Amino acid sequence: MIVEHAVCVPGRKFTLSTSRSHTSTSRFTSVLSAGAFALVAIAATGGLSASAVAQPVSPARTSAAANATSNAAFLLSSQKAFTVQGAAAATTTAFSLGWKQEIAWQMMHVRFHWRSRYQFRYLNRLWIRESGWNVHATNPYSGAYGIPQAVPGSKMASAGSNWQNSARTQIRWGLGYIKARYGTPHRAWNHECAYGWY
Repeated sequence: MIVEHAVCVPGRKFTLSTSRSHTSTSRFTSVLSAGAFALVAIAATGGLSASAVAQPVSPARTSAAANATSNAAFLLSSQKAFTVQGAAAATTTAFSLGWKQEIAWQMMHVRFHWRSRYQFRYLNRLWIRESGWNVHATNPYSGAYGIPQAVPGSKMASAGSNWQNSARTQIRWGLGYIKARYGTPHRAWNHECAYGWY
C-alpha cells in the first residue's frame, strides 16, 4: 500500500482547455473492512466453528447464520480477487489511472529506470499542480506549455515534432528534463514545493 507524504498544497498555474480522456488500470492492494473479513473467514472455514455448532441455537439464529454463510460463499466465489494470506485477508482492486498517467508510469520504469511505485506519486502531484495533465495547458504569463509546462513549449520539439498535441511526446520530454535537472520526480517535487516552480 502506498503511503502519502505530501506537504506542499497543489495550486493551479495554468489555463484549462478540453482534452480527451481514457482510462486504464494499474494494480494496488487495499485491506478489507472488518465486516468483509468476517464474511470471508466464515466462507473460508466452511461455516461456523465446531464450538458454535455444539451449542444450542434458536432456529431463527441458525437460519440467519446459514444465510450469512451462503452469502459469504457467494461473495467469495463471485469475487475472484480475494486472497487470504495468513491471518489477514486482502483484495486486489483496480485503481484507475488516466491514459496519460499510465504512459508516464510505464515510461518511468522502462526508459528512465525509476521505481514507478515510489516516484510516480511525486510526478503526479507535480504535473497536477503544473498543468492538470492537460496537453494544451498554457500559462499566459510565462508562456509555459503542455503537461510538463516547458518554457517555451517549442523546447519539446527535441522529443518529437508532434509536441503540441502529443501527450506521449510531452511526457517523454518532461521526464527527460526531470532526470537531467533533478535526478528524480521526488527531488523535482521538493523544488516545486520550495520555490513554486521546477
